[in-house]
Amino acid sequence: MVVIAAVEAATGLGLLLLPSVPFALLLGLESATVEAIFVGRIAGAALLAIGAASWMARKDESNSSLFGLLVGILIYNTAVSILLVYAATVLKTTGVMLWPTVAFHALLAVWGGLLLRGIPGETPLGNR
Repeated sequence: MVVIAAVEAATGLGLLLLPSVPFALLLGLESATVEAIFVGRIAGAALLAIGAASWMARKDESNSSLFGLLVGILIYNTAVSILLVYAATVLKTTGVMLWPTVAFHALLAVWGGLLLRGIPGETPLGNR
């Protein structure tokens, strides 16, 4: 959770404050539209929230809240990996950090899946 907190919070701050830098590093974009920068800042706020939630949960014991957070992070990391591969292969937009970022998110997705398997007694429906 500490790794997720640090990386996502730092990326979120980067997108909030200087969205053109992550755009250039990930997608190789020299310039972005005002709308893209705005959406990038919204994504930055979401990543900052993921980072904060992960930091707060770093010492939690297995419970349904931690399970829910890990499921959300698993969905996020899987989707980001797929979307960045799509950006590279279909949209032909690549930056110097695109493939390392794909690998990082794919590893986090696998790791998250393994963590979820280790939380005993939790099901997707939880205790309703």
